[in-house]
Amino acid sequence: MSPLIAIAITTGILSAVWGWVAVTLGLISWVGFLGCTSYFASSGGYKALLQTMLCNGSGMLWALLLIHGDAWWGAGMAGYMMTGVVATLMCVQAKQQWLGYIPGTFAGCCATFGAAGEWRLILPSLVIGALFGYLMKASGLWLSQKTQKAQTSTAVVDPA
Repeated sequence: MSPLIAIAITTGILSAVWGWVAVTLGLISWVGFLGCTSYFASSGGYKALLQTMLCNGSGMLWALLLIHGDAWWGAGMAGYMMTGVVATLMCVQAKQQWLGYIPGTFAGCCATFGAAGEWRLILPSLVIGALFGYLMKASGLWLSQKTQKAQTSTAVVDPA
């Protein structure tokens, strides 16, 4: 089986499982899917999983700064300017290798705005979602490898 088809199958199965887990634990399913998507868009592997989680988390913190910071700088033009400053800093932090996955940072930030800053739900949703993304891809690659080996071992060899 091709890696794409195998990953599609495991992603479908684990997406259904994630939906159930999110409801059971009272988490935000769409935020988890942002964590999952963040992982899928990364370079892949265990290090990318950790980097995805760190960047999603840092994006959440940047969003919380903006959400709660308007009490300091007010709404209107100052708020727009702070959004620009924070967006710049979200990119600049990528100079640190572990915070170098800028799309993951912006995904965490967007999730936080979309979920009204409910970080107690956002953080576990992002982390578990990223774990599910890792499992979706890893299990799909495993399935592809196993089915390709099975196809190779059952192939009929021409004795001539």
